[in-house]
Amino acid sequence: MKSIWTVAHRELSSFFDSLLAYIMIVAFLGFSGFFTWLRGSDIFFVNQASLQTFFGIAYWTLFFFIPALTMRMIAEERKTGTIEMLLTKPLSEWQIVTGKFLATLLLIVIALSLTLPYYITVAQLGDIDHGAVWLGYLGLILMSASYISVGIFTSSLTNNQIVAFLLALLIGIFFHIIFGIMAGSLSGTLANVFYFLSMSTHYESISRGVLDSKDIIYFCSIILLGLIGSQVVLANRK
Repeated sequence: MKSIWTVAHRELSSFFDSLLAYIMIVAFLGFSGFFTWLRGSDIFFVNQASLQTFFGIAYWTLFFFIPALTMRMIAEERKTGTIEMLLTKPLSEWQIVTGKFLATLLLIVIALSLTLPYYITVAQLGDIDHGAVWLGYLGLILMSASYISVGIFTSSLTNNQIVAFLLALLIGIFFHIIFGIMAGSLSGTLANVFYFLSMSTHYESISRGVLDSKDIIYFCSIILLGLIGSQVVLANRK
């Protein structure tokens, strides 16, 4: 665990040293805050003490931001050759991959924690379902963790950050949009399969305040598949 934290600390520090963390946090707060409070179907338009508007906006905002954060994780190290140095250290491929995953997830958690004033403000406006709010945040964290693992996997496949970004976005589009569309256009067992594969199915369930074991299994499966895939790629390179 100490080795994983060492890698995570190194990566998290690099986020803030390069100003990437500040840019991401400010942009995320700007987008989510604007559309939550000021634009269209904002909280005042909905006229109820709920953060469902924010969770809907954050669901899409993080979908685009996460590939931008993960595209450099391994691709940049492959391009500069530092990955070779890292692989020669007393670290396993799993520790490297998990450390990078943890660093990015911590950055997302920091960004989400800065939106807690939204929660406090809405709670002052009326009776709010506190359980649904906390599960909504849990849903965002699980969704983010899933896309982080996918992004790290695509970053391990290439030394080009743009290619890694586009690959992560392409894979994410299937989970985010296409599987849901296919489920709606089909019927029977195949529709149920695509319905289960759709990210929105599980995210919306949790964000409404319903915690089901199948949703946790779904997110954990994507996370593990992405991390194991990255580990395999690094092991083959080693």
